[in-house]
Amino acid sequence: MATVIVDGLLNGQGAPLKEQNVSSLKQQTTLKYLHHAKFFVIHRIEGDTFSSVSRFLIQKGLSATVGSVKAVSKVRSGDLLVEVSTTKQAEQLLAMEMLANIPITVLPHANLNSSRGVISASDLYNVPEQEILEGLQDQKVCAVRRITIRRDGQVVNTKHLILTFACPDLPQFITAGYLRCSVRPYITNPLRCFQCQRFGHSKTTCCGKPTCARCGEVGHDSGECNGQEKCINCKGDQLTTQFSIAQNP
Repeated sequence: MATVIVDGLLNGQGAPLKEQNVSSLKQQTTLKYLHHAKFFVIHRIEGDTFSSVSRFLIQKGLSATVGSVKAVSKVRSGDLLVEVSTTKQAEQLLAMEMLANIPITVLPHANLNSSRGVISASDLYNVPEQEILEGLQDQKVCAVRRITIRRDGQVVNTKHLILTFACPDLPQFITAGYLRCSVRPYITNPLRCFQCQRFGHSKTTCCGKPTCARCGEVGHDSGECNGQEKCINCKGDQLTTQFSIAQNP
């Protein structure tokens, strides 16, 4: 039985280690495929929001510049979220500096324009992540991270790789050299509370009692616990912080 560390390495106390810094190659790839973005945020430069601007005026301004877009909505910040239909519309929208005589800035949405998938390739087991990224850059891959497992107290690599694509639609496959690899959707770890150890909320909004992440009992911290490992959620013989499945590297 091996512990799969899906969303970042874990240290001895089960706490996530810091993610590696975003490489310049990732930034270059993201910029390279910027015109393939579908979701953009329009922000008013003057500091006000679009809450007081007529919806009809906004629609007319967009239609006059980029034509009929797929969708427009106002986000919580008061900015506009625009989904375009074509590459040409994306380029036209990025070039906009005024909307209905209102000074604006247009930026791609920070999250909606990317997607993440998983590939499994034994032939790439000993290939460095940077080399894989360089080889897949022309397929809109902007980040590569290998999934690791903890076995016998040691963190080891697996054949599974998380790929981040600089586009919202996940491809069905990629080609790594002569290899054709199917791409599966990547599912992140669920949100876990570090106070009650339950899922679905964070510590800042928790109303539960402090619970040990090691034994699942209330009233003490996992750093002081020598009890038997027991997950408070599945009742299995494992840490609450881990997801254990049979997995071959």
